[in-house]
Amino acid sequence: MEIKARQRDNVVILDICGRLDVNSAHFVEAVGQCLRDGYTDILCNFEDVEFIDYMGISVVVIAYKEVLNNHGRMKFVNIPAHLRGTLSVSGIDRAVEIYAEEETAIKSFREDKIIEKISSMQLRRRFRRLPLDIKAELSGQVDKGCPSCHQADILNLSAIGAFVFGCDKFRLGDEVAIKFKLPPKNEEMRLPAKVVWIADRQVQPHNYPGIGVEFREITFVEQQRLLEFIERNLSFSSTDQP
Repeated sequence: MEIKARQRDNVVILDICGRLDVNSAHFVEAVGQCLRDGYTDILCNFEDVEFIDYMGISVVVIAYKEVLNNHGRMKFVNIPAHLRGTLSVSGIDRAVEIYAEEETAIKSFREDKIIEKISSMQLRRRFRRLPLDIKAELSGQVDKGCPSCHQADILNLSAIGAFVFGCDKFRLGDEVAIKFKLPPKNEEMRLPAKVVWIADRQVQPHNYPGIGVEFREITFVEQQRLLEFIERNLSFSSTDQP
């Protein structure tokens, strides 16, 4: 088996020629060298592969896992008709993206990066926290199943959770409901949540009594409302800075 490497748009294309079998361990080395050189997007061109057996599949899987372990991507292109059955039986065609044309495959790497960037930005937005002080009502099941309802203050709010001050009635892991109103229109929100953090009186006396809750089963509309409220008020806070 021969392997020739070339590059397009920061993607390394490995043109494979010959047989992928027990004697193809250097395929793993070729992929490893790409990773060591800093290339994590790898496209394997199978157009000139004559044969692939179980051992060849094993070699490809080892290389694929190495790419994943280095936070990279590996894709296939130009799979000959006589190899498709082997790839299908092995299941590798369900794990690796396969393309009929090189141009489409190269474009897919670019699209992946765009999607990854957008997802990363959205995730950061969800984690942005807004300091504030609004009243909240917590309800849940405590003390052997007895209903409980407590007034508290939300001092820190994000699109995925909140820090609630003034409540020491819940335990870690308790399921609760939190109800509050977003100023200035006093839009009421009632969200299911879970207690994921409890302030320690000795370690965090300034946060005691307080708990951190993570919103559960929050709808897209509810999360967007929180995101817009947080972004709007963070923007106001930054413009107020001298």
